[in-house]
Amino acid sequence: MLPKIDVTTFFLSISQAAMQALQPEKATDKPHLEMAKHNIDLLELLQEKMKGNLTPNESELLTHLLFQLRMSFVQAEKKT
Repeated sequence: MLPKIDVTTFFLSISQAAMQALQPEKATDKPHLEMAKHNIDLLELLQEKMKGNLTPNESELLTHLLFQLRMSFVQAEKKT
């Protein structure tokens, strides 16, 4: 059963898609940087548009997710 959709679940879903793009299943596959960037950009857009409408916990989660994704993106970019 899928969890109830709320803002937190939505943010986590998008960030998971970005992480999957950055970490291919096979060691011989390359990260899908364009897809990861698209999902990171989507989270940044949501952060901008939802500013002032998020709970402190939701805002902190989004900030943390974006930081982690950006760092992972830079590391994946360096490897390619």
